[in-house]
Amino acid sequence: MLNLNAYIHATATIVGQKEHDGPLSAHFDAYDTDGLDRFGQNTFERAEAEMQHRVVTHALARSGLTPSQIQLLLAGDLMNQCTSSAYGLLPFTIPYVGLYGACSTCAEGLLMGAAMVTAGFATHAVSVTSSHNAAAERQFRFPVEYGGQRPPTAQWTVTGAGAFVLGDKPQPHTLAHITAGVVGMVVDSGVNDANNMGAAMAPAAVSTLCRYFEDSHTTPQDYDLIVTGDLGYEGGRILQDLLLVEGYDIRKIYNDCGMMIFSQSTQDTHSGGSGCGCSAVVLGGYLLPKIQRGDISKMLFLATGALMSPDAIKQGRSIPGVAHLLCLQPPQE
Repeated sequence: MLNLNAYIHATATIVGQKEHDGPLSAHFDAYDTDGLDRFGQNTFERAEAEMQHRVVTHALARSGLTPSQIQLLLAGDLMNQCTSSAYGLLPFTIPYVGLYGACSTCAEGLLMGAAMVTAGFATHAVSVTSSHNAAAERQFRFPVEYGGQRPPTAQWTVTGAGAFVLGDKPQPHTLAHITAGVVGMVVDSGVNDANNMGAAMAPAAVSTLCRYFEDSHTTPQDYDLIVTGDLGYEGGRILQDLLLVEGYDIRKIYNDCGMMIFSQSTQDTHSGGSGCGCSAVVLGGYLLPKIQRGDISKMLFLATGALMSPDAIKQGRSIPGVAHLLCLQPPQE
């Protein structure tokens, strides 16, 4: 466990049309108004890069900081070589670290940024992650035009991006205080179904949570909320069952970003949302304001990632998972 002391000063979120149509619509800053999720670009990959550029610009404006005041920019997405991040952030003259943790990248970026700020290597850092449904489907499964039928365990990759501005001291507008974190271990439970990411990632979430409870000498009852992102309905059930075996009951305080972002009854997303952008927009748009208001006094945010590649799946390899954790509290005065 890492003892951290960093603050989230500002955030910005942007989503696609389907996400805007979901239950959290009012909590996102912007969405694609043309209904095509292209954000004024001629390809989906360019659209994802544009989302990253917009949210970093918006988050910096909210924080009152300029790019010259940011010492570190941490970014990641689902594309090969994190190209959406690299192209989208080209205009910012900020030292850049590209990250890949699949759907765990939001927590990974925040964890690394908070550690750098806590250690004094940076006074301010920005973490940004994104995903685009059409771009990710084309890379990992089939282009959306193919019209392949998805099984019930499949999740819907969120089109969205979230940016977070971190600092070493609280400010009047600060959203949350990052007090602790855990870097996850890679766990492979033998799942090889690319349409069941929840089952592949849940054991990694169990590993990280159990390590955190043991190291922090806390139990689930010490927290108002434990949120994963993004196990979905399938992985969320597996996580809760596996934790019961370990002696931890999180059922009354558990939720998942993939379950929150879409309506299970009215939107055809099967097991819920996924993708780097899912946990980023739910955390930034919905959860952090609740922490700032004091509606949540102590929360664990646990983003999970399936560390597969298209070639690994074709070669019959199983899918390893990883989960990184952050403890978030209201900002200290």
